[in-house]
Amino acid sequence: MLAKRRLPLRSSPISARQGAISASTSNSNLLLAALPRDDYLRVQSQLDEPRLKLKQFLHKPGDMVEHVYFPGSGFCSELTLLEDGRMVEVATIGREGMVGMSAVMDGGVAPSVAMVQAEMDICYRMPAKAFRREMDRRGPFHELLSHYAQAMVAFIMQSTACNAVHSVEQRLARWLLLARDRVGRDDFPLTQEFVAMMLGASRPTVTVVAGTLQKAGLIKYHRGYVTILDGEALEEASCECYRTATELLRRVTSPTASRSSR
Repeated sequence: MLAKRRLPLRSSPISARQGAISASTSNSNLLLAALPRDDYLRVQSQLDEPRLKLKQFLHKPGDMVEHVYFPGSGFCSELTLLEDGRMVEVATIGREGMVGMSAVMDGGVAPSVAMVQAEMDICYRMPAKAFRREMDRRGPFHELLSHYAQAMVAFIMQSTACNAVHSVEQRLARWLLLARDRVGRDDFPLTQEFVAMMLGASRPTVTVVAGTLQKAGLIKYHRGYVTILDGEALEEASCECYRTATELLRRVTSPTASRSSR
């Protein structure tokens, strides 16, 4: 059962360093923060704020999706479930995005697994019916979320190409950087079993690759926790996909994008 409390209107601004844009209201989720004030206040009245725990499933393939989620902290993974039970990550979603839109806009049936990968102390939940009503208004909310949907398709395409042609070391570096950006700190819980699932690699391979990054002084891994010691060097060890994917999503809530939608 999700613990639930009503969502207050937050007044403390998100700093420009964190990637927020100028808006009439402030919210820990960048999509919600990007809405004009009147639209935000209308949407805000339809949100509650559950606390989501590590490894909690938000939906599984075939589930009717009754809510969409706007993370304000932590992050969630969208995973493709294979016939043999293995899962491979196709998208990492944090405070820059939302979870569940594709299912809600396509009959409400989830095509994938959505699982919390870093505990969310702040997450905004909206009923699917309310989300559809808001999209049907064809206003700023619809335009912003449509831009986000396009960016997510490009993000997944980039991830698919990355998984096909880049080394496990590059992909692990990319994933660690994406995780760092979403949790907002350099240290977070991480198991080798989890990384193997995210990257579609074996645990022995992950052990070797993580060991290489640790010996190079880029990360420190100990008892299920990873600490990024040198973010710049880790970005150099990554492929171009980290920068490309980050820029794709940043554009959705950039000041230029915001002004053009109002």
